[in-house]
Amino acid sequence: MPQTRDASSSGPASATSSVDFFFDPVCPFAWMTSRWVVQVAGLRDVDVQWRFISLRMINAAKDYDTDFPEGYRKAHGAGLRMLRVAAEARQSLGNDAVGSLYTSFGASIWDHAPTPGSLMRPDAGELDHLLAALQDAGLPAELANAADDETHDELIAAETEMALTRTGRDVGTPSSPSVHPMVRRSSAR
Repeated sequence: MPQTRDASSSGPASATSSVDFFFDPVCPFAWMTSRWVVQVAGLRDVDVQWRFISLRMINAAKDYDTDFPEGYRKAHGAGLRMLRVAAEARQSLGNDAVGSLYTSFGASIWDHAPTPGSLMRPDAGELDHLLAALQDAGLPAELANAADDETHDELIAAETEMALTRTGRDVGTPSSPSVHPMVRRSSAR
């Protein structure tokens, strides 16, 4: 487990700070925030723990036909498929593989103009997209088999719940609650 510097000390950080970054690949706000987190991690001694938050699971009780614009059901389903692949990548290859895969997913979805009339690339989360993202990330193609493997849903649901417990139930993504090691916590609340 990464160590963090005691926030009450006044000297420079001598150990790594850790940030839990919760993402769903189909959230553009998580994607934009993740690029900032990656940049900060490269400039400071920050260890990013890539965590999952599923918009499909958060909105499971909602009626997609009446509560969302057209296309959200498909997009949130695509996000869950990509999270399952990311969960398999973490299980097989570790946290860094998740970061690489998320970078590949995000760049392929958000770093170009969307098809007119759609929220994002129309094939997001489909096999060809998954295979291209895995190849771009330098990861094994067989990880794509996890897209429909519901055994990963328990982990994804647990991490989604972890994020919501930390932030409240009225948030979506991104969610990366943390305290910077240079910030002193006040005992007054």
